[in-house]
Amino acid sequence: MADKKEKLFSDFSPVSTEQWMAKVTADLKGADFEKKLVWKTNEGFKVKPFYRMEDLEGLKTTDALPGEFPYLRGTKKDNNEWLVRQEVRVESPKEANTTALDILNKGIDSLSFHLKAKELDEAYLETLLNDIQAECVELNFSICQGHAVKLAELLVAYFQKKDYDVKKLHGSINYDFFNKMLTKGKEKGDTLQAAKALLEAIQPLPFYRVLNVNARSLNNAGAYISQELGYALAWGNEYMSQLTEAGIPAAVVAKKIKFNFGVSSNYFLEIAKFRAARLLWANIVASYQPECLRDCDNKGANDECRCAAKMKVHAETSTFNLTLFDAHVNLLRTQSEAMSAALAGVDSMTVVPFDATYGTPDEFSERLARNQQLLLKEESHFEKVIDPAAGSYYIENLTTAIAKQAWELFLSVEEAGGFYVAIKEGSVQAAVNESNKARHKAVAQRREVLLGTNQFPNFNEQAGNKAPLEKTCCCGGQETCEKDVDTLIFDRASSEFEALRLETEASGKRPKAFMLTIGNLAMRQARAQYSCNFLACAGYEVIDNLGFETVEAGVEAAMAAKADIVVICSSDEEYETYAVPAYQALNGRALFIVAGNPECTDALKASGIENFIHVRVNVLETLKEFNAKLLK
Repeated sequence: MADKKEKLFSDFSPVSTEQWMAKVTADLKGADFEKKLVWKTNEGFKVKPFYRMEDLEGLKTTDALPGEFPYLRGTKKDNNEWLVRQEVRVESPKEANTTALDILNKGIDSLSFHLKAKELDEAYLETLLNDIQAECVELNFSICQGHAVKLAELLVAYFQKKDYDVKKLHGSINYDFFNKMLTKGKEKGDTLQAAKALLEAIQPLPFYRVLNVNARSLNNAGAYISQELGYALAWGNEYMSQLTEAGIPAAVVAKKIKFNFGVSSNYFLEIAKFRAARLLWANIVASYQPECLRDCDNKGANDECRCAAKMKVHAETSTFNLTLFDAHVNLLRTQSEAMSAALAGVDSMTVVPFDATYGTPDEFSERLARNQQLLLKEESHFEKVIDPAAGSYYIENLTTAIAKQAWELFLSVEEAGGFYVAIKEGSVQAAVNESNKARHKAVAQRREVLLGTNQFPNFNEQAGNKAPLEKTCCCGGQETCEKDVDTLIFDRASSEFEALRLETEASGKRPKAFMLTIGNLAMRQARAQYSCNFLACAGYEVIDNLGFETVEAGVEAAMAAKADIVVICSSDEEYETYAVPAYQALNGRALFIVAGNPECTDALKASGIENFIHVRVNVLETLKEFNAKLLK
């Protein structure tokens, strides 16, 4: 068999990069290689159309091993296991306990409780955790920042009362002074004193992490991948810098930090992000020369603690790209995101339910979200293989490129005074909000596609009672309270298209768009399909046709259908013949649109035709203009 394989491969002569480039250049027929085939990411670096083994030369990433410093290939040596987490909002501790026990029997091994601070006491906690075997499940808690220390003290007392082995207890308290500034605009208390008190209170639980980097907030606000990573590193380093200066050992601080990242649908770049994150964080922690506080075989050349350099990572699928319309497409987005995170070797993961944009997730949507991860584990066996991306010419280069971009951002934040100073000055918020604005523009122009929203919408879907969830301020009311600093903007990518479509639906008048297809068969069909998709993004009813012999016949059919819009669909050359007669035959009885951007556009405009739809127009702004005319 080996001989046969050797003979088979010997039949194919190797192809050099120069030969590939010669073939590509010939196929481009004079077109510029850089402009046609080289992709420039939002992060600012270029991605080539193909990579070869020679592209790995000089990359240090290929020297890394699983479970070994600097942990680029993961912190685990034997498997790629991650914990499946589900959120539980605690309205009643007894009901939340019932829910938790139920989902623990359905594949969940990490719980995240969102607690009400006013009700927190010993009895509350005992009711909530009743019959939950804390040694067998990761327990995570979110609570008002001012009650984090009290929660830590109650947890320690509860576990000691139950006589648990503290070395088997894993979990976290989601204390994050900086995230509240970013999301709520509020700065309360002294971060250093609060963090020190929290570390002291949680000291009996060695594997509970309480200093959080909630970079998922950046992701959900529309940050680009390099921004999320660069700011996350500065965020974590702010804890390290402040607390080590206060005299707390670097190893202690590092082992209490937990990173909570978002995951966007940029599949390969997200895999690379997590790999780069572990590499960069390990080197940041190593720069503090953390002293190993116990007998351990995982030490550096100078006996520094390598375990402290392990990044603890929780991943949560993004809400920025979730949609209200055609919401089941969200399952495709979150599945792709979950795959990225799993392949990248995260420690735990939450898949956001598909209906989270417009209501409280129900039992059905939460079951689907759980099963998305369970399918990756039990059927696809993603938990068996450590860092399957290793050695990929493409992903190794992406890892290096993202690491470089993120590191440059990290250094710029540190040189300007650190993460806290950057938030106080508003530079972090301004940069991420600018990215949010840029991405909204890209969605409006269809340069960033949201399936079912700005491309290929469900023509007949109605929102009904569905509406985007209202935002509330830190006080529980609408966003009217005063802010100490600027905040991130969390407008989802689809929000403007949704507002437009909801406006159409609320008007009670659903405009009809009639395709007047005529002339060249291939062009009229292609442009009719394009126009139907374009106009359905605003919730219009679209009526396609096989074709008409004359424009007069098409206009007559449109009027018989009581059309509000008539779109002429033909070839560029034939518009010179058909467009003006059709416009004149219509005589203002409906909005007239030309599908395309023909060379005769100026002449058509001179004849009074105003509306053209094609790939270069801003879809959102164009549809807003149509709504203003049609929904009077």
